Amino acid sequence: MEFDNIECVSTTDGMNEDEIHHHNLQHPHPHHIHHQFSSSKPHNATNTTNNGNTTTNNIVGPTAIAPATSVHELLECPVCTNSMYPPIHQCHNGHTICSTCKTRVQHRCPTCRQELGDIRCLALEKVAESLEMPCKYYNLGCPEIFPYYSKLKHEAMCNYRPYNCPYAGSECSVVGDIPFLVGHLRDDHKVDMHTGCTFNHRYVKSNPREVENATWLLTVFHCFGQYFCLHFEAFQLGMAPVYMAFLRFMGDETEARNYSYSLEVGANGRKLIFEGTPRSIRDSHRKVRDSHDGLIIQRNMALFFSGGDRKELKLRVTGKVWKEQQNPDTGVCIPNLCS
Repeated sequence: MEFDNIECVSTTDGMNEDEIHHHNLQHPHPHHIHHQFSSSKPHNATNTTNNGNTTTNNIVGPTAIAPATSVHELLECPVCTNSMYPPIHQCHNGHTICSTCKTRVQHRCPTCRQELGDIRCLALEKVAESLEMPCKYYNLGCPEIFPYYSKLKHEAMCNYRPYNCPYAGSECSVVGDIPFLVGHLRDDHKVDMHTGCTFNHRYVKSNPREVENATWLLTVFHCFGQYFCLHFEAFQLGMAPVYMAFLRFMGDETEARNYSYSLEVGANGRKLIFEGTPRSIRDSHRKVRDSHDGLIIQRNMALFFSGGDRKELKLRVTGKVWKEQQNPDTGVCIPNLCS
């Protein structure tokens, strides 16, 4: 879907207004490559084998936390290599497999090819119940240790779990920590990067009556030592075409609450203003958009703001980000604008 003659002009603190021409609002999709990443430095660990040889392994993480290897291997499914949780099945020869993979192998033991019945390995389930294991994101900094059966619930919400790529419209499957994703957005998606907590964008479209779903533009801003994603897009809201702008914070929701932002658009004596808290990129782009949590401009109003004969869309969206700081004397939050 094309945005003909898209022009995005951005000015940030102390910067001159630079014109950026976007002939197609949707950039070509990059190759979807899964990346290995780590935000922690490796530590060296030395192991001595039975024959006296010494080997050195790289253990990634803030501390060299390692699970009880032998028991951990027993709880590893031989098919999917994931940790097994009840019900854990076994064949007549005692080989174990997880319940999901039992169906995948058509009820045949992958080790000895014997038929898998409905035999539960209760002993291994009891052993697992007594274990305490580190979070699987310990190599990314999580220091928590949990009972084996509580691990999954924690890991689904762990603050150290990797983030999904916030780029909209490409079904990008890349995950990583924030510094990794910033580089990924810049290098692979060719996203515009700006520094400063104020912005001034101009969006131009030669034929505003051609509005389709998922027509979008993304810019990344760096301020207060954090990164923010500014989304602008056109889509159908029911039968009505609309334009929407909103901000997402590249971090967790608890951190996002420390910041506020405003968006403003207007002309010809009219003005629309939106103020709110940026949503975390933990919330998908579609979830934020579909919740209408941002500045929404109906097409007729957008054309009114554009002026002229209304045959061309010319919207100027300005905004700012500030950090909420609590006054120690009064307990009242006061805005802290970056200089």
